[in-house]
Amino acid sequence: MSKLTSKIAVPIISVGIFAIVVFIAVGYDKLNLSFYIVILLLAIFVFFFGLAVGQNLASPIRKILDRATDLSEGKLSSRVYIETKDELSELAKVFNKIAEELEANQEQGLNAEKSVGIKVKARTKELEETINALEQKVKNRTIELERLVEESTKLQEDAKDKKDETGQLRRELDAFKQKIGKYNKSKPKIVENEE
Repeated sequence: MSKLTSKIAVPIISVGIFAIVVFIAVGYDKLNLSFYIVILLLAIFVFFFGLAVGQNLASPIRKILDRATDLSEGKLSSRVYIETKDELSELAKVFNKIAEELEANQEQGLNAEKSVGIKVKARTKELEETINALEQKVKNRTIELERLVEESTKLQEDAKDKKDETGQLRRELDAFKQKIGKYNKSKPKIVENEE
């Protein structure tokens, strides 16, 4: 017997036993065997009546409690169906409504997470494509700059070679001028006769 059943049945049984004791006390002087049989049957009836009432009231409450435990453990599809027309059935309806709202909220949350995930994935893909395009541009620019640096280095080497060559030619020209100057000085002058 559960705690709730005993909390309901014990007072009913106690009241029944109290009533039986009162009947015995009132008619104590006229007691006969049939009276004791009626009292015994009445006591048995009161006992089982108390148990039945306790079970009848405790069973729907136990169902609601079990479903509430399931709900607290995350089983949002948990529902309670009670066929009575009293406050317990109203409590079950309210419980079912709360469970439905929680389940709907969880589904909305999951859908929102999926939606956000898809949006983030799409945005990430766009950013990756932009990054890849920028990386390709950087690679192309780097290749172009390396080519320009290489050409610049060649031009500097050519300019240096030309400068060296020009210097060599100047030295040769200066040497040649000196030779011509020496030749002109050492050459006899021929005087022409005037006729």
